[in-house]
Amino acid sequence: MKTLLAALLTLPLLACGPAPEAEPAAAPADTESLTQSSELSSAPRERSIRLRTGVTLRYVEQGSRRGPAVVFLHGYTDSHHTWDLNLSRFSRDLHIYALDQRGHGDSSRPACCYTQQHFAADVAAFLDAVGEPRAILVGHSMGSFIAQQVALDHPRRVEALVLVGSAPTVAGNEVALGLKSVVDEQVGTVDPDFVREFQSSTFVRPVPASYLDTLVSESLKVPARVWQDSLDGLIAEDHSQRLGSIRVPVLVVGGDQDGFFPVAQQQALVNALPDARFILYPDTGHAPHAELPRTFVRDVSQFIKRVTR
Repeated sequence: MKTLLAALLTLPLLACGPAPEAEPAAAPADTESLTQSSELSSAPRERSIRLRTGVTLRYVEQGSRRGPAVVFLHGYTDSHHTWDLNLSRFSRDLHIYALDQRGHGDSSRPACCYTQQHFAADVAAFLDAVGEPRAILVGHSMGSFIAQQVALDHPRRVEALVLVGSAPTVAGNEVALGLKSVVDEQVGTVDPDFVREFQSSTFVRPVPASYLDTLVSESLKVPARVWQDSLDGLIAEDHSQRLGSIRVPVLVVGGDQDGFFPVAQQQALVNALPDARFILYPDTGHAPHAELPRTFVRDVSQFIKRVTR
């Protein structure tokens, strides 16, 4: 285990990168609108819902029921808590759902079925269950590939996409294959030291210690078999040749120090999509939403305003 972990730590995923710069503050107009709208609508609430796909998903819901639906999809072994630095900053005029996907967080953990198609089917079933005909999907890392899959398998359910820390495919990715070599050795509960190293490795800029602790705790909820099956599903799926059929507006958000997906792979995703805009943050790793939360919320909010006019 330690030998494999040491090998993994030499991969680009765990590069520390340059010293972080201070995050620019959100524009005053954005801050003012967030404050005003939050006074008009409901507070976040946690709920669970049984889907026709057979799983029960835990989720957080906030905002106005009359607002545009926005569904947040977390990354590999994470939960809705990956968005903890973001959700409170979004306008309450949006109707936001942040899911714990199957096998993750406090959702049910079925014995099988962790392909991208199964995750995507859950998203479509969730929209049915909560009565949302269409939604904007915001996905980080694994969640971004699930969002792509929803747009491919259920195109009428998707109004727009925000893909964070993403690429055209994980198939053949050197870091994912190195990660698999460690994950495949785990039995029962994944090694806590490895979990902390893994979560820490995704950041170049500092994040709050309490936030990192929460991510580690959430990842430790995920059984080794789900770590393995979810990663196998990511590596096995390659829908990169179909991305040209995604016709909705897409915002791709990335960091120039992303250890999973170098800038060239992020740019390849943008090039493959017919209607995509690319925002690349400097001195930022695989989790721009956590490393630059105010800037991320500002940019995503502006994109949502544009596509929902």
